Amino acid sequence: MEIFDPLARPFWEMIGMALLCGAIVGIERQFRGKPAGVRTSILICVSTAVFIHLGDVAAGDSGDPVRVLGQLVTGVGFLGAGVIMAREGTVTGVTTAAVIWVLAAIGAAIGLGLYSGAFVLAILTVAVLTGVELLESSLRWLARGIYEKD
Repeated sequence: MEIFDPLARPFWEMIGMALLCGAIVGIERQFRGKPAGVRTSILICVSTAVFIHLGDVAAGDSGDPVRVLGQLVTGVGFLGAGVIMAREGTVTGVTTAAVIWVLAAIGAAIGLGLYSGAFVLAILTVAVLTGVELLESSLRWLARGIYEKD
């Protein structure tokens, strides 16, 4: 996809894949009542894909699209830091911040045209999020400290 044309099929393939991958992760987060749910996850994935693609298109033969990726990593890190909170000696939101980072990575892969890798990463993210919780509930020694169920 050389141009950014909303009337062209490649544009909608990119947007559709970002919507799908963001929704896959976002539904899991929404289901658990986490701060970054479906809407946030989709928007992070779509916006990162668009920024990366625009950086690639704008760079042409003379630019460096890797700089856009580097700046997105910094910006998304700042966004993720905004969801981390400390209350009564307990730090919360670290997993949500990590999910935001992963969503940006998925979006970046989509923006570079790496759709199958992005899709696998979205599925893997949900598998990690649900699988570790299942492990914590079945192996009591994993659910200590702040991870103890009330």
